[in-house]
Amino acid sequence: MTTNTLTTGAPAANGERSSLTRLYLIRGLLAVVWAVVFAGAHDTLDAAAITLLVVYPLIDAVSSVIDHRALTDGSERRVTAFNAVLSTLAAVAVGIAGAGSFATVLSVFGAWAVLSGAAQAVVGLRRRGPEFGKQWPVLIAGGLSFLVGIFYIVQAAGDDPSLDVLSTYATGGGVFFVVQAVLLAWKARQQRARTV
Repeated sequence: MTTNTLTTGAPAANGERSSLTRLYLIRGLLAVVWAVVFAGAHDTLDAAAITLLVVYPLIDAVSSVIDHRALTDGSERRVTAFNAVLSTLAAVAVGIAGAGSFATVLSVFGAWAVLSGAAQAVVGLRRRGPEFGKQWPVLIAGGLSFLVGIFYIVQAAGDDPSLDVLSTYATGGGVFFVVQAVLLAWKARQQRARTV
């Protein structure tokens, strides 16, 4: 039987929450920066746009690897590992799709958004509790990613697929991660105030 770090005592739990807060904050800010840069570089599928398209899932992959290394064995760790592999494969697939059309890129990105959003929602559900709060921002972001991914796949099959939507997607995801980081920091501050 494995022991979750949350049950090993307050210092371990506080350290894990602090690491997760930093990870969520950095991940969220990187997503927003990516969205701003991509908004001005996606009119054509040139080298800059394709590079940015590859970088975005890699941000998710690296974040998942960092998160995975901090977790003990269990379903949450397995889902995080799955997401790291999935996002790495998505980066490769989007890079290959970039040699095609907007529709191809959008459909690949949409498929990744569906699967990674589902994985994110599962991890958020596993983290609900006294140490990490209700995880509403992460759960909402995961659910929206799932739904928006389906929309992207449908849009890719339409007459005029556009990559404009990807900047909005990244901005929304980034904001939700930043909000989750702020909530975790606020919760940590409340708990410190109660122990003083």
